[in-house]
Amino acid sequence: MRLERDLVAHGVPLQKHNIWEDPAHAATVRTHANGNETVPTVVIADTAMVNPSADDVLTVLQVKAPSLVPAGWTPPEPGRLSQIAARLLGG
Repeated sequence: MRLERDLVAHGVPLQKHNIWEDPAHAATVRTHANGNETVPTVVIADTAMVNPSADDVLTVLQVKAPSLVPAGWTPPEPGRLSQIAARLLGG
């Protein structure tokens, strides 16, 4: 899975859940994925993202948990990603 590989490469700690073995986590994913069991679905604090890129996750972490953002990571140039992040973060 590319997202996992990219986040691990950046040193971001992951907490993974198998939604096919855990009904509570499956319900969480369905809540955020329009009733679907879409993976990956990433939840950071009160922000959920379905099929995000590593940059999407790091952009949210920069606001919600800056200590988890690796040193030297720089956000992508403003564009579509920043519009999505602003919408996700209520901006």
